[in-house]
Amino acid sequence: MKNEKARSVSERLAEWAATLAPEALPDAAKAKARDILVDTVGLCVAARGTDYVAAVKAAAEPGDHLIIGHLERASASSAALVNGTAAHGEDFDDTFEGGPVHSGAVVVPALIAAAERYQLTNDRLMLGIAAGTEMLCRLALTLPKAVHKAGFHPTAVLGTFGATFGICVACRAGEKVIANALGIAGSMASGIIEYLGDGSWTKRMHPGWSAQSALRAYAMAETGFVGPRAVFEGTHGAFKTFAPSIEPKTDILFEDLGQTFVMDTITFKPYPCGTMVQPYIDCAMKLKARGIPLEGIEKIVCKTAEGIVHRLWEPLDLKRRPPTAYAAKFSTPFGVALGLVRGRAGLGDFTEAAIADDELIRIAGLVDFEIDPKNPYPAAYTGHVRIAYRDGQVEEAEQGHMRGGVEEPLTRDEIDAKFRANLAFGGHARADALLALCDRIGAMQGGHELIAELGHDD
Repeated sequence: MKNEKARSVSERLAEWAATLAPEALPDAAKAKARDILVDTVGLCVAARGTDYVAAVKAAAEPGDHLIIGHLERASASSAALVNGTAAHGEDFDDTFEGGPVHSGAVVVPALIAAAERYQLTNDRLMLGIAAGTEMLCRLALTLPKAVHKAGFHPTAVLGTFGATFGICVACRAGEKVIANALGIAGSMASGIIEYLGDGSWTKRMHPGWSAQSALRAYAMAETGFVGPRAVFEGTHGAFKTFAPSIEPKTDILFEDLGQTFVMDTITFKPYPCGTMVQPYIDCAMKLKARGIPLEGIEKIVCKTAEGIVHRLWEPLDLKRRPPTAYAAKFSTPFGVALGLVRGRAGLGDFTEAAIADDELIRIAGLVDFEIDPKNPYPAAYTGHVRIAYRDGQVEEAEQGHMRGGVEEPLTRDEIDAKFRANLAFGGHARADALLALCDRIGAMQGGHELIAELGHDD
């Protein structure tokens, strides 16, 4: 047995990665990888008519790689960038409680581009999706809350490593190449969260940037470029750089590695907005279903976790009146208002017209928060809404979990229904045919030729 103390974190991870084979995946991990593929493809199609996707596509380098839902093609790196941006653009993609990180928007675009570039069979593609997702989730558990606290987007930072790991596994890289690729990826990882201040677009591009960086990290390592072996734990490594406030829980990276797949607990979102806003929307919708009045309200107070305040609650005046439709997705007051006023929160509810809706803005303006020191975040995402009326009446709803997660997962039928709804929103004519194609790829059938058909609309 190799001396674990003498090996770096990346070298230990590389040893496991080099042994992975499709048949080693448990059925639950295979099923989750399939659902992640389906969800991500649907989200790419839903966003294909947006201005931000058009802008990234216009900046793309020419090539022959798939842009999902489009007939146009681009270079492998540009295709990964466009697909990752589209998949994350409406903030409707999967999330991992305990992180939080989004896996599909990074890993699927990276692996699809790699599969075409290196002409992989779909068993290798799906193995890479599963491996990259597992690594991303474990890295998130290693650095709970700390990456956000440092001002970085965990999906962008950790996603670069996860997608690189997945590509290495899919391409049957050896231990040396994998360790070097992870080392190189560390210098490509980034993604600041300043978009929270004005609702600008950069969060949308983070998964795509990580996906295209992963392609380059693997390609450079495969041709002999050398990366730092202590990229994670070194004096100037990723752990200290991106999460300086905590001691990393490195043991979690290796605990039952290959036996237990933490990716099994990934959540699929029911609403296209910030992850931790969603339980609050559910609570507001429950109150709406009770028929509670929206007149005579004195105040609306929500218990919340300290760890999400700076992203989803503050500055409170801005969150109560989001400056853009995109900013509204990261506003708990606006999400609560949608639930109370409309009783829904779909793709058509986070629009420029919605943020100008007088009734939504009136209700959002009444929403305030109080920090609950016992809140379990990030282990679980909770919701709470308490409405106090001027006449003394009080109405309250709470939820101790995020719908779509472990406590209340979306069924396969619900995931497929979300896929169909996303395709309808994106104007795709043949949802059933595209879903059947995703099922074939997800079942590890065929090769990279099938992937090209994900661009067809007829």
